[in-house]
Amino acid sequence: MLSTLSSPDTWIALATLTAMEIVLGVDNIIFIAILVGRLPAAVREQTRRLGIAIALLSRLGLLFAISWIMGLTTPLFTAFGHPTTGRHLILLLGGLFLIAKASHEMYAKLEGGPDEALPEAHGGPRGAAPMAMLVQIAFVDIVFSLDSVITAVGMAEHLWVMIVAMVVAVGVMLLAARAIGDFVERHPSMKILALSFLLLIGVLLVAEGTGQHLSKGYVYFAMAFSISIELLNMRFRRNQQPVHLHATLPDESSPTPEHGP
Repeated sequence: MLSTLSSPDTWIALATLTAMEIVLGVDNIIFIAILVGRLPAAVREQTRRLGIAIALLSRLGLLFAISWIMGLTTPLFTAFGHPTTGRHLILLLGGLFLIAKASHEMYAKLEGGPDEALPEAHGGPRGAAPMAMLVQIAFVDIVFSLDSVITAVGMAEHLWVMIVAMVVAVGVMLLAARAIGDFVERHPSMKILALSFLLLIGVLLVAEGTGQHLSKGYVYFAMAFSISIELLNMRFRRNQQPVHLHATLPDESSPTPEHGP
């Protein structure tokens, strides 16, 4: 242990892996921000923190089950000329789920009404919405964690280096998640852009699941470029009133409309 601490290679691997884990956690933050935005403000922060805690547990659990992870690379059958593994199936299901979820959220924001699946405070069952969100977060966390863990194993030789990098990365997620979530909620164009990112990531996962390798660098570059353009648009048009998307929950800060007799 002491010899590894004194080795520069260990610290370089730790810094590089931590940065990589933070980058790989961006899509996770976006997904959690979109989901918790549907919840009442009273439970939003608690659900966000639980979702990020689930992300950490998913990564650490898969890391300690690394022999099982490596077993997922064994071909199970051949489809359309490509050997299909357990990892391919998980990525394919996760990608399809993200595409369906992003498409549904886009419809709800642009075309849907404000009376969908409300918690008890607005006419729905108590705890049903937060629990459903946590189940979805847990599933997507497992999908995102696969590549994260495989990347960690490929970049570092020592288990403690992988664990420290993941804990630090999730700590950064914890600090940034609320700010990102609130920013996305305040700006409708950013919310649609974030949903587009999820759709793009879903397509990337489906491609990976069908044996077509696509570099994530292209996706992250497209995301960074799109955000940069949108931030410039927001700066030049900050005096204009933004388009208001459909809300899945009534705005608690706005007055309730009066109904005539």
